Amino acid sequence: MTAALLALALVAAFLLALLVAIAAALLARMDGATVPAALLRGGRTFGGALTLLVALLALGIGALG
Repeated sequence: MTAALLALALVAAFLLALLVAIAAALLARMDGATVPAALLRGGRTFGGALTLLVALLALGIGALG
């Protein structure tokens, strides 16, 4: 049961980071960035958001366990 909840939390973190990255790329594109530059901004945002979310998950699991 615990492994299923952890997997669900990781999938939710991945999807949230993906959503943030898409928004960042779209905003960069609307700001006048080229497509490759907007994709790079989106990728960098995805990496940062996913790192932050996984760190928060680890902190929460550490506090509970």
